[in-house]
Amino acid sequence: MNTKTLPRRAALGVLAAAGALGLAGCVPLLVGTGATGAVLVAADRRTSGMQLEDGRIEQKFNAQVREQMPEAGRIVPTSFNRVVLLTGEVRTADDKARAQTLAAGIENVRTVVNELEVVPMVSALGQRTKDAFITSKVKASFVDAKDLQANTLKVVTEQQVVYLMGIVTARESKRAAEIARGVNDVRKVVRVFEVITEDELARYQTQPAQPETTDAPAASGAPVQESGAVAQPVR
Repeated sequence: MNTKTLPRRAALGVLAAAGALGLAGCVPLLVGTGATGAVLVAADRRTSGMQLEDGRIEQKFNAQVREQMPEAGRIVPTSFNRVVLLTGEVRTADDKARAQTLAAGIENVRTVVNELEVVPMVSALGQRTKDAFITSKVKASFVDAKDLQANTLKVVTEQQVVYLMGIVTARESKRAAEIARGVNDVRKVVRVFEVITEDELARYQTQPAQPETTDAPAASGAPVQESGAVAQPVR
């Protein structure tokens, strides 16, 4: 056996194990980036139990929609820390209200942010493909940023409107919105954040805090829409 291959094999084994843990979503994932020594902390600020609860809420809502509103349109629930964001398209205002009632009635849901659009026809697959591409670009931009923990942010895109969810500080909220609105094809950014203080953030940290950087100047691009409160984005 060539002993020179051992470090590489060991490294591949570590990365494989880390990938499996990352998919499980139950523990922080630390990934080195070569000679630079930079570290990406893939840590969700929700507990593992809360992540499972959010998944259960989404599954239960989807089951109720299939059973009670099969012809309503396209309704997408995103639960984060028991705050449910509804995006997609429905055919009537009654459908939108009914979806809100269903989500609010699920056990342990704290509040519902209803961003469903009432339209005569559901958008084509091409639009949803474009939205998925925008989401990937926003996420990539968060990863590139040096002053954000990208994996603490949930990104949802609907009709080129980017919704941001997560447990963040006011500084992180502002910075994330600035980055997202600078991405090509984004029409608007809506923040549906749960805002915590910097002291509270320190309790979430899994590594020594990095020096705080000054917020970059706001880039030209899509307008930013602040939620004001978790329950209802301000128009």
